[in-house]
Amino acid sequence: MKNLSRLFFVAVLIASFSTSNAQDKNNPWAITFGTNAVDFYPVGEDTPQGEYFDEYFNATDHWNILPSISTLSVSKYLSDGFTFTANGSINRIDKFGSNFDPITGEESTNKVDDLTYYALDGRVSYSFMDVINSNTVEPYLGVGGGYTWVDEIGAGTVNGTLGFKFWLSEKLGLDVQSTYKHSFEDYLSKHFQHSVGLTFKFGGTDTDGDGIYDQDDACPEEAGLEIFNGCPDSDNDGIQDSKDDCPNTAGLAEFNGCPDSDGDGVMDKDDNCPEVAGLKSLAGCPDADGDGVADADDNCPNEAGPAANSGCPWPDTDGDGVLDKDDKCPNEAGTVANNGCPEVKPTEEVMDTLNEYSRSILFNSGKATFQKQTDQVLQSMVAIFKEYPQANFSLEGHTDSDGSKSMNQALSERRANAVRDYLIANGIDSERLTAAGFGEENPIASNSTRAGKKENRRVEVKLKN
Repeated sequence: MKNLSRLFFVAVLIASFSTSNAQDKNNPWAITFGTNAVDFYPVGEDTPQGEYFDEYFNATDHWNILPSISTLSVSKYLSDGFTFTANGSINRIDKFGSNFDPITGEESTNKVDDLTYYALDGRVSYSFMDVINSNTVEPYLGVGGGYTWVDEIGAGTVNGTLGFKFWLSEKLGLDVQSTYKHSFEDYLSKHFQHSVGLTFKFGGTDTDGDGIYDQDDACPEEAGLEIFNGCPDSDNDGIQDSKDDCPNTAGLAEFNGCPDSDGDGVMDKDDNCPEVAGLKSLAGCPDADGDGVADADDNCPNEAGPAANSGCPWPDTDGDGVLDKDDKCPNEAGTVANNGCPEVKPTEEVMDTLNEYSRSILFNSGKATFQKQTDQVLQSMVAIFKEYPQANFSLEGHTDSDGSKSMNQALSERRANAVRDYLIANGIDSERLTAAGFGEENPIASNSTRAGKKENRRVEVKLKN
């Protein structure tokens, strides 16, 4: 029987250590220093022992306590809440049951001679800390076995343990437990062993010192933040460096951590004008006049113009409506049809138009002064004369047959010169114009009718060779 108990004890230790190399939690190792109490009374035996759990907390009469550090435990976390613990303890037995001396077999007080008590035990326990969702209280149950000696008597035991750990910090806790030891030999009584001690956890590795253990740290070589599983966020913009395109400059999530200082929707690293809001189409630079040329490259930033002219509008120096870039005579007013150059000779159609205007000039009756409504007609003639600065014209005055010939001759001359004077006053070179009067000599209609006389009162424009 003695050999059987020893074999069982060895088997328990081997079975326990065979899985103790598993490691998937922080600080998998723990050591506990404490004191223990041995109680032979409430184990379901006849007098001098009592029923199970009878007077379980009667420490004064039944507990054997060595008032010093008397237990040492080393624990290794296995996996999924399971832990293996190897425990050694010593004690001194001077109380055994009630009214019975185990040495003499005679009734007496429960005092016995001091007996030495030694125990080596191993157990596998399961923690209910995650089950109850607690961060400080850890209840656990354990089963195992060991070997216990009382003086020279030794035997193997099967053990069951109920305990609680109260964690004071991440690595320091108070361990309180009670173990029932059932002996394989009749000469070693069943008993309870209670203990209380301080537990210190260790063994976790935090290479980068960021408070997150390597096994849970996605970046174990770089100090980081818990929110990013131990990975860093160097610029503190809420985006971890591995996902941050600008890890050293705080930025925006929409730009993968890169900044947009001027808020124009263009990242600073792609923005040619990062301090001034601009347009995406111009790489973040502004375009005040909206001509598609960035202000920095625009010679006329406040006046729209084509990129081909550095953002400035094309000039029209001579004001003829043909831009200088297309004007073959940029300093001389011309016509669109002649690429900005003046027409040397007006066409027959132009001359017809001039005469339509000139024949509609209205003079005050019997005078060489214009009626007010004639001004628009005269301005239209000025515009045509300016289109042909190299052409010369003669202005011919005519009258109807009313009145004397001499009077009509003089009136036609005055009216022809009045038109010439108006044109000269409005910018037409005097050398280009001559004026003559023909009185009533060249009618173009009958002077016998009012309508005919009206047609005969006219000024005609002739092109001079």
